[in-house]
Amino acid sequence: MPMQMGFRWYGEGNDTIKLSDIKQIPGVSQIVWALHHKQAGEVWEKEEIAEVQKQLAPYGFGMDVVESVNVHDDIKIGLPSRDKYIENYVKTMRNLKEFGVKVICYNFMPIFDWTRTDLWHPLPDGSTALYYERSKVQDDYKQMADYILTNLKGQTFPGWEPERMARLDELFAAYRPVTKEKLWENFKYFLDALMPFCHECDIKMGVHPDDPPWDIFGIPRLIVNAEAIDKLLSMVDDPYNCLSLCSGSLNANPDNNVADIVRKHCDRVAFAHIRNIKHYPNGDFSEASHRECDGETGILDILRAYHECGFEGYIRPDHGRNLWNEPGRPGYGLYDRALGIMYMLGAWDLMDKFKAEKK
Repeated sequence: MPMQMGFRWYGEGNDTIKLSDIKQIPGVSQIVWALHHKQAGEVWEKEEIAEVQKQLAPYGFGMDVVESVNVHDDIKIGLPSRDKYIENYVKTMRNLKEFGVKVICYNFMPIFDWTRTDLWHPLPDGSTALYYERSKVQDDYKQMADYILTNLKGQTFPGWEPERMARLDELFAAYRPVTKEKLWENFKYFLDALMPFCHECDIKMGVHPDDPPWDIFGIPRLIVNAEAIDKLLSMVDDPYNCLSLCSGSLNANPDNNVADIVRKHCDRVAFAHIRNIKHYPNGDFSEASHRECDGETGILDILRAYHECGFEGYIRPDHGRNLWNEPGRPGYGLYDRALGIMYMLGAWDLMDKFKAEKK
């Protein structure tokens, strides 16, 4: 099976982008989807999943990758109630199996799914992009959460559900006793419980790296570098314990070399996110176009690493700039992600051609 290109879509009535628009992007065969109205810990029912399948069918899109089935906080904290939520996760997994799902993308980040301080940061070319200003992520987590929710303008965004954000003080208090070592223990407990059902359902669990890859507001984060990835994959050494390897999340720390991680663990990458990061000397970073020279992520070397290892998983462009006054979610416009796909596929086609000529 060759590498399959996907496009993240938030669903009918929840996304300004239409499936008919995505169909016009050459090379896209998969829609990366989720049931965004479901809260962490709830079971995804077959009838709800079938509705997504019905929407995708006229366009011939696959629905092999779900992003994300969120992990309930009680599992991350390690409360006695976690077993109930793991049971619900398994029920969801079994329901997803009925519709051919092969990969569940998820994360194990406490409280905040991803963290940015500006959703519409103006770039010199007139576009806007997601931006992280290190000095603003200090003590006042409520101020940051209020900014994010206000600037999402009523749109849903995984990890920033208003229901959860209303409980921030409660969540921070619950996580306070959870050390990094305890969080690793709770992560292992979750994966050990899930692996038998992953084999039963033939569904790979692909963990997304922490975004950004360092502790936030004193709360520990785990999947932050190559050493942590080594630990995760050896801690639960099972072919269904995989990565949703995000180049942008890891490269927010410029010391991380994503291409090297791909070369070492290509067989455990179930799903790949490709995006570019522009670093600033003070530790701030901005997201950029997918073009190699517009950031410091090493996009072409990452793609070459995937090509050389014969990657046959799923891949998608990650956050793009918002171009030409396009409405919609920050980072998830149509135009720049479409440009990113064409850049990625152009590089891939060229590598295919060179490989064929060498034979």
